[in-house]
Amino acid sequence: MSETHWYILRAVSGQEKKVKAYLEKEISIQHLQEYILQVLTPSEKVYQMRKSKDGKTKKIAVERNFFPGYVLLQANIANGEILHTIRHVPGVLGFLAVDGENPNEMPRPMRESEVTRILGKVADTDEYEVKHELSFSEGEKVKVIDGPFSGFSAVVEEVFDDKKKMRVIVTIFGRNTPVELNYGQVEKEE
Repeated sequence: MSETHWYILRAVSGQEKKVKAYLEKEISIQHLQEYILQVLTPSEKVYQMRKSKDGKTKKIAVERNFFPGYVLLQANIANGEILHTIRHVPGVLGFLAVDGENPNEMPRPMRESEVTRILGKVADTDEYEVKHELSFSEGEKVKVIDGPFSGFSAVVEEVFDDKKKMRVIVTIFGRNTPVELNYGQVEKEE
């Protein structure tokens, strides 16, 4: 058996998870585990604030793809049968890196530096678990929804976007108190 490489499959946008599931099912049914080692759809969890039916703002985690319309694949595609199986999965539009106009041509594998960068990004997301899609500005009014100051209103004094943190001023017993909070601990006040 020759060496495996990473390839990028183009998939119908929004169907990346279906393509991954179908490929994994085909790998299992046809016993292709030695040819197709991994199938990935790199994604991250982000918090979004949504209003519930009762009018309250609720923080929910949503999964978002890093690369919409693409699926990563670690495989040995030297065998024409493997290539045929991959190309004919419902939702697959083809391989991303194909030289020339001929769709039956062998796809080029990803460079090692690209693979390292992408897999490193996936590992970073696992480490930090959830990213926040919100941004805040100085002077903005927010409500603390988590931690010891939950339920208090505050004013944003300083924002640290790179760390997804902020310093807010909370009024406690008539005194302004600076508190450092994560984005996930506050919500915008309306």
